[in-house]
Amino acid sequence: MPRRFLGAFILVTSLFALWGFANDFTNPLVRAFKEIFLISNFQSSLVQFAFYGGYATMAIPAALLIRKFSYKAGIITGLFLYATGALITIPASLSMSFWMFLIGFYILTFGLAFLETTANPFVLSMGSPATATRRLNLAQAFNPIGSLSGMVVASLFILPALNTESFKAEQAAAHPEYATMRPSAVDGLMIESLENFRDTHPEEHTAMQVHDLSVVRIPYVVIALIVLAVMVTFILTKMPKTAGEHEQISLGALTRRLMTGRYLGGVVAQAFYVGAQIMCWTFIVHYGMTLLGLTAAEAQGYNIWAMGIFLASRFLCTAILQYMRPGLLLGVLAIGGIFLTAGAILIPGYTGLYCLIGVSACMSLMFPTIYGLALHGLNPEDAKLASAGLIFAIVGGALMPPLQGWIIDGSDMTLGGTLLESVRVSFVLPLICFVVITIYGFAMSRQGSAASS
Repeated sequence: MPRRFLGAFILVTSLFALWGFANDFTNPLVRAFKEIFLISNFQSSLVQFAFYGGYATMAIPAALLIRKFSYKAGIITGLFLYATGALITIPASLSMSFWMFLIGFYILTFGLAFLETTANPFVLSMGSPATATRRLNLAQAFNPIGSLSGMVVASLFILPALNTESFKAEQAAAHPEYATMRPSAVDGLMIESLENFRDTHPEEHTAMQVHDLSVVRIPYVVIALIVLAVMVTFILTKMPKTAGEHEQISLGALTRRLMTGRYLGGVVAQAFYVGAQIMCWTFIVHYGMTLLGLTAAEAQGYNIWAMGIFLASRFLCTAILQYMRPGLLLGVLAIGGIFLTAGAILIPGYTGLYCLIGVSACMSLMFPTIYGLALHGLNPEDAKLASAGLIFAIVGGALMPPLQGWIIDGSDMTLGGTLLESVRVSFVLPLICFVVITIYGFAMSRQGSAASS
C-alpha cells in the first residue's frame, strides 16, 4: 500500500469495528426483547428485520452521495445517522415502545449502510488492484473485534442485569422438577410464568420492564457519543484522493457492465451469506437456552466463543489467500459450513452447539471475499455505485431471521424416529445459504481471479 494511504487506511479501518459492535450487540437483544415485551419469536426477530432493512433502504442513496461528493462525505453522513439512531433508544426506552426501538435500529443502520458502502470500496481503491481483496480482508479483520466487544458487553453487563433473568432464576429455584424436564419445555414454562406475572402483578411487571429497558439503553447512548467523536475526527482530517476518483461513466453504461455472472452472482451470494451469519449468531442464544437449558448470559458466552473463532479464522484465512485463489477458498469454507450446520441440526446436546459455534470459522472470510470477487475489474469510481448492490444484499439479514423465527414458533418434527426440536429444524435455512455460497465460490474459482495475485 502506498505510504500516503496509511493514515487514511487506519482511520477508515476503525469504522469496521464500529459497525461490528452495533451488529453483534443487537443480536442477543432479539431474545431479550421477546421476554421483556412478551412477544413471539417472529415478532422479536423483527429487530433484525428493522436493523438490516436499513441497509436495503440506504445502500443506493449512499452510493449516489459518495459518487457526487466524496468518500469522506459518505463517512460523515453515516456516522451522523448511526449516532442519531442509537440516541432514539432514549425515548424508546422511556416510552417502553418496542416499535420505537425498531425505528431507532432502522435509522441506525441507515448510518451503517453509508459506512459500509463507503469504507469497502475506499479500502479497495487504496493501492494496487492486485492486492485489493487481501487489503479488504485485513480491514474487515477488525470488524469482529468490534463484534466481540458488543458480545462481551451484552454478556457481562446487559443480560445478567435484566430483571427478567432474575425472575427466571427464581422460578427455576422454586420448581426443582424443572431440572428433569426437557429444556425446551422449561423455556415454554418460563415464558408462561412471565405472562402470568404480567397479568397478576401489572405494576411490578411494568417496573421490571422499565428497569430492563434502561439497562438496554445505556450502551447505545455510550456508543452514540463515541461515534460523534469519530465523526468530528473525520471532519477535521483531510482524506487522500484515490485513483479514478474523478472518472465518470453513465449509469446506463455501468449497469451494462455489471450484468455479469461475477457481479450478480456476488450480490446473490452476499445476501445468502449475511442471512446465514445473522441467523447463526442470533439464534445460537435460542439454541442454548431452549435445547440445553442455559441462561441468556451463558448462551451468549458461547456466542462470544464463536466470535473469537471467527476473528482468529479471519486472520488465518487472510494469510492463506496469498497461496490460494479467493473463489476456491470461499467454496471450501462454504462446504465446511454445510457440514457443521447439518451437525447442529442432527446432533443433539452440546455437540450440536459446538458444531454451530464452529460454523463461525467457515464464515470468517466470506463477506469480504464475495465483495472483492464481485467488484474485481471495476475502477474505483464504478465501484462506488457497484458496491451499493453488495450492501443492499445485506437485506438477507432482514428477511431470513424472521423466517427462522417463524419456524422456531412452529412444531417439532421427527426424522427417522429422532425428535428434532423446532430450533434445530430452523437451521436448515443457513444450510441452504451455504449451498448457494459454495456454488458461487467454485464458479469464481473456475473463472480464475487476478484478485488472488
